[in-house]
This record gives sequence, C-alpha cells and structure tokens, in this order.
Amino acid sequence: MGLLDKAKQAAEQAASKAREGVEDVQAKRELGQAYTDLGKTAFELIESGQLSNPGLDAGAERVRAALAKTATNGSSAAAADEEYDASQPPAMPT
Repeated sequence: MGLLDKAKQAAEQAASKAREGVEDVQAKRELGQAYTDLGKTAFELIESGQLSNPGLDAGAERVRAALAKTATNGSSAAAADEEYDASQPPAMPT
C-alpha cells in the first residue's frame, strides 16, 4: 500500500468518524428538543389543572418563578417564549 493509499484511507476514516459525531450531536439536539416540548406541554397541563403529580410540583414552581422573573424584567413571558428557539444553539455573549 502506497503512501497515497494510506493517506486516502486515513481521510476516509476521519470523515466517517466526523459523520458519526455529527449524527450524535443531531440526535442529542433532537432529544433535547423533545424534552423541551414535553416539559412545556406538561407545564401547560399542570397550569390548566389537567395534570397533577407531586413529583412535578418543584419543576412547575421553578418555571413559574422564571416566568415571574422574566415578567418583572420588562418583557412578557409570551415574548420570551417566542424569542426562545430550543432547536438553535444558545446565543454567544458579546
């Protein structure tokens, strides 16, 4: 096997590992989005009284506190919700 063949094989292996890494990141992002969507739906059901479980109380209270803090910072919870897109990476600080 010549040097060029070895380099080509190494490049193919690196490309394969990179694809696997990208697929892993995409799967994790999709999982995170699914958890976000589920949590949002669960919170809405808790607030409407359709879902009740002591194991959800602490999390729901954390969401309420965060919504209250958002509202006191001059923006409405609805505006904050519209601006947030969990499918996108977080904004970088400037």
